[in-house]
Amino acid sequence: MSAIRHIRTNVFKVNQTGFATLAGVTQATVSRWEAGGSPSLDEMQAIRKAAAERDIEWNDAWFFEVPSETAA
Repeated sequence: MSAIRHIRTNVFKVNQTGFATLAGVTQATVSRWEAGGSPSLDEMQAIRKAAAERDIEWNDAWFFEVPSETAA
């Protein structure tokens, strides 16, 4: 599982379209991230901000590494 897919499915619990709206990008961009691309710093900040606005506990390490309990 990619780091972004972990964030989308386990942290925000939304589909690609919903995550794209949160991040201010297109669904195709989210698909590219999940296939191995990386969000820009501005996009990462938008994701972090979306978590804060929803009172979701956040860890920036998730951008770079999937937690071991969900990596499988």
